[in-house]
Amino acid sequence: MFDVLLIEDDRTLFQEMQERLSQWSYTVHGVQDFSRVMEVFTSVEPQLVIIDIQLPKFDGFHWCRMIREHSNVPIIFLSSRDHPTDMVMSMNLGADDFVQKPFHFEVLIAKIQAILRRVYNYNTHASELQTWFGATVDFERGRVTANDTSIDLTKNESFILKQLLEKKNKVVSREEIIQKLWEDERFVSDNTLTVNVNRLRRRLNEIGLEHVIETKVGQGYTARDGAGS
Repeated sequence: MFDVLLIEDDRTLFQEMQERLSQWSYTVHGVQDFSRVMEVFTSVEPQLVIIDIQLPKFDGFHWCRMIREHSNVPIIFLSSRDHPTDMVMSMNLGADDFVQKPFHFEVLIAKIQAILRRVYNYNTHASELQTWFGATVDFERGRVTANDTSIDLTKNESFILKQLLEKKNKVVSREEIIQKLWEDERFVSDNTLTVNVNRLRRRLNEIGLEHVIETKVGQGYTARDGAGS
């Protein structure tokens, strides 16, 4: 059983999603007062958040920022707007996926299942610690520490970094990362991976790990091995 916090103000859609998700043994929690989303989040402590972009009071981006200040829980955005910038903004804020309305419920379920398997099984089996360019990478906590400073990675960022570090100095193709990360590349755009990798680079730059992930044009990405660092 997983607790899902569904932040959706369309009551008809909420009730439909609650009913359908319940059939898959997910416990769905909602929000009544959209100025108190964080209170509900803290009370429920969900394993997954699904959030609409257009909401009363504050939009979904605002609440994603607030959640990310306290938690790396997986987040899926829903949007009825056909703006490519919405997806880019979502990923930059640390969301794990983006679903365009109207959507096929089977696609949403596939995305939810892939994320939950990756997040809650991956951490159990990941190697706990690695040293890389003098930094300590803690996959269990999703944390990288260097120069007495730590950053917390999202689940996607941590997973991508793990794939690259498993093959240091070797090219890991974009297709391989997409397939392992989302399990079915039909459900993710190529641009989503680019956004995630760019965000990972920016986070590593914050602790002095610059130019440690290289882009191989037309091939994929390489993590330098950091030998002697």
